[in-house]
Amino acid sequence: MDRRHFFQNTALVTTGALAGCALPGVAQHKPRTPFDVAATYLPIVGSDEMFPVRRIYCIGRNYRAHAIEMGSNPDREPPFFFQKPTDAIQYVPAGTVADHPYPPLTKNYHYEAELVACLGKGGKNIPAEKALDLVYGYTLGLDMTRRDLQRAMGDQKKPWEIGKSFDRSAPIGAVHRVTQTGHFSQGAIWLKVNGELKQNANLNLMIWNVAEQISKLSEANELFPGDIIYCGTPDKVGPVVQGDVIEMHIDGLPNLSVKVV
Repeated sequence: MDRRHFFQNTALVTTGALAGCALPGVAQHKPRTPFDVAATYLPIVGSDEMFPVRRIYCIGRNYRAHAIEMGSNPDREPPFFFQKPTDAIQYVPAGTVADHPYPPLTKNYHYEAELVACLGKGGKNIPAEKALDLVYGYTLGLDMTRRDLQRAMGDQKKPWEIGKSFDRSAPIGAVHRVTQTGHFSQGAIWLKVNGELKQNANLNLMIWNVAEQISKLSEANELFPGDIIYCGTPDKVGPVVQGDVIEMHIDGLPNLSVKVV
């Protein structure tokens, strides 16, 4: 589903949701502008409210086996994060198989299955023992990657944003409030392509758990309500081509499925 189409036609956006991600010093009234720019919202399961997405953070190489397959030493590497733009989001309703367009410029397009933490509170320099208090809910998502472009830019010691931060590179499900699901510290995470199991791990294999990710990230950036964190992918990432159907699963959440078109 096209994010712009979905969100321009939704009637579920509330004033409270918009105010919830306002930044300090930013005017709370809508200014006059020469044109409108679509904002990004995700449905909240069991509610008529929407979750406003402010920033998309992604942790890199957060499963030991994946770090090794990507050529790094996980025993020496501190956590690192990158961002995707909010219009990278492609909302995928549960129980559907959404069309996901194969992006331009790449010949090596990879899937990465991830838990996503959605923040309802903010702060900076947050201790790990208090970090889960910031979590509003969870969902699951795909960090789709133009791997050839990412590697080429890395080889040239240039930013590899072009490999990660493009249109619809973040297929994602609806937000489930933490009061419904609890926090995710363990449970199966897997991904299939055309019914064949490709990724298969447990959330307890994350090098940095959700609380630690929030804590470390808050040392570098002040966090705000509406920020979401893609929590890393297991090993055995790999390519897909047009016609492939990707299905991913996390225990306790509805599966997410897309067809590459």
